[in-house]
Amino acid sequence: MSDKGSSGTVGVVTVEATLCAIVRDGRILLQRKAAGRFGEGKWNGAGGKLKLGEDPADGVIREVLEETGLLIREPRRHGVLDHYFGDRSAPAWSVHVFSASEYEGEPVGGEEGELRWFPLEDIPYGDMWEDDVHWLPLLLGGRDFDGAFYFNEDASVLLDHSLVVRD
Repeated sequence: MSDKGSSGTVGVVTVEATLCAIVRDGRILLQRKAAGRFGEGKWNGAGGKLKLGEDPADGVIREVLEETGLLIREPRRHGVLDHYFGDRSAPAWSVHVFSASEYEGEPVGGEEGELRWFPLEDIPYGDMWEDDVHWLPLLLGGRDFDGAFYFNEDASVLLDHSLVVRD
């Protein structure tokens, strides 16, 4: 049996995922992905793959709790970012992007990677995915957006992108 992605192309499957920027008191909580994890060594927000049929808002709450120990309240959805790797007709990843500022608990790193708070003026964009510099400032400004980011096959270089900001 073959899988079909959103484009109908046989063998192409799009991973549905979430990502959450936890922002509080002028700082953002980022996670450096552990060795052997997708995106290893890069700083990123908490998040991960959605379960089949899972609502993205429920999924981001679950993923943030699993990866950070924080129970976020009322995550705000900003948009969807599609990531293409190589010559794919459908995105490899479709990421529902959220932010949150209210939570319960204290952040605790785990097998996904270490956690660290960064002042908003010192976000380590040079050690993050190349697309983050394009959309994260919009999120921090309270904007909503959708984007498509085109990387080379091994996701090491951003080749092109489009970003639509919604008012």
